[in-house]
Amino acid sequence: MEVAERPMASSHLAALVSLLIPCLLALLLLRLAAVLDPDPDAAVPRIKAAAPLPLRFRHDGAFKILQVADMHFGNGATTRCRDVGPEGGGARCSDLNTTRFLRRVIEAEKPDLIAFTGDNIFGGSATDAAESLLRAISPAIEYRVPWAAILGNHDQESTMTREELMTFMSLMDYSVSQVNPPGFLVHGFGNYHVGIHGPFGSELVNTSLLNLYFLDSGDREMVNGVKTYGWIRESQLAWLRSTSLELQKKIHAPALAFFHIPIPEVRGLWYSGFKGQYQEGVACSSVHSGVLGTLVSMGDVKSVFLGHDHLNDFCGNLNGIWFCYGGGFGYHAYGRPHWPRRARIIYSELKKGQRSWLEVDSISTWKLLDDEKLSKIDEQVIWRHSTDDSDHRVYL
Repeated sequence: MEVAERPMASSHLAALVSLLIPCLLALLLLRLAAVLDPDPDAAVPRIKAAAPLPLRFRHDGAFKILQVADMHFGNGATTRCRDVGPEGGGARCSDLNTTRFLRRVIEAEKPDLIAFTGDNIFGGSATDAAESLLRAISPAIEYRVPWAAILGNHDQESTMTREELMTFMSLMDYSVSQVNPPGFLVHGFGNYHVGIHGPFGSELVNTSLLNLYFLDSGDREMVNGVKTYGWIRESQLAWLRSTSLELQKKIHAPALAFFHIPIPEVRGLWYSGFKGQYQEGVACSSVHSGVLGTLVSMGDVKSVFLGHDHLNDFCGNLNGIWFCYGGGFGYHAYGRPHWPRRARIIYSELKKGQRSWLEVDSISTWKLLDDEKLSKIDEQVIWRHSTDDSDHRVYL
């Protein structure tokens, strides 16, 4: 039997080789054809163009944030503007006006970060949420500016859920957005922290000198059978307190918070004073979830930046924390004729030591109007470091 099996095994091997050789030749020819005549329509995997992380202050000790509130982007040139006068383009006005405004501001201010604070797209008009988002954010990507985004109450009304939207934005070029913090189970999508480190060459190059908190304030909710807006939940506040506590073990750095829907306490600024325009009622949740108390107890948040109410662009102080609206940015969003669309700038400067840059010295803000001069209005200092306040000491 052993003598008979050897020729049989050899014949099986020869048959297998005869089958493999044509397959290998076919694969080689297909590969060669792809190299010589590539299909331009074939999907080619690409790597995300990442922002330079960590973000850090510039060599001149400054860091500039552009807040873009309520773009309400639809489908581009076919999406009409709302509430514009003849000077705004009239019937020719479209989403492209929003894109032009964003490009103008980026070129004029050269921000280090753009914060898109919700209602980036208007779901009711956007036929494809992903395409609409790409068009809305495109100037940031075009100019290679790092950007962070949160959701409003209209973003998810098109073809993507809130989780899908945040995941998609986190994967876009130059985005520093995150879906949610690792290791925490929190409500919503778009709760994360971004630290701004010291400049290259400074003693604080590996230290976050300014902390940015981004929070998902939700969309629509039902409370006791009554419709209301969303609110920031306890799980989000627990993450916020924990993150702030951990960060302040290293250095008592100031922080800024960004979310879309204002808290109910903002209504009280009508009576206590504000800088800017308060032209419509504050549309917020009926639920008082303890956001203000949490921010005050944390001690590091100096200002909160909001969207949602397009005709409000004011800043007002609540228990030592400034609450500032971005003002309506997008042309497909509701506005007011002859009241220009606007953007908000947040500008932080470091204190200069004898040998190196030190902690944040001041934080100021102003607005830019989409007019002929890109007018700058309502500049104000919202926080200044106090050398007499031990709570603001820097620990190296």
